[in-house]
Amino acid sequence: MSGFRKLSDLGDPERLREIGESVAENALERVGRSVARVQERKPLPYDLLESDDAYLVVFDAPGVREKDVQVRFENSEVQVRIDRFRDFYEGFEMRFPGRGLALDGAARLPEGAAVDAENASATVTDAGTLRIRLPKRGDDA
Repeated sequence: MSGFRKLSDLGDPERLREIGESVAENALERVGRSVARVQERKPLPYDLLESDDAYLVVFDAPGVREKDVQVRFENSEVQVRIDRFRDFYEGFEMRFPGRGLALDGAARLPEGAAVDAENASATVTDAGTLRIRLPKRGDDA
């Protein structure tokens, strides 16, 4: 006797379709959560630029809004925390949550860099780029 059963022995074809869809949705949801967790663990990419009077740290943070961003300067390092929220789209439901919601990044300034952290500024572009400008202090400017 073979290990195969007749399709008619398995029940209603509609029920089989429902089970298949449920399994597929569950798999997509798990994959989406895994992708989001990987993204949340990976530090935000950045560029560090220098001019005569300031340092500029540029983080790639798609989907970020200014109210989602926290910036700190500690021990010659710019530290960024972004807590994004998903937008609600009427008539749509989440099928694949692939974007991380909590993102972190840090950029270390060069050894001996003296900056005026009190007068630093941070801006977010429409394209989701976070720019942090740190003016140089004293002899470095």
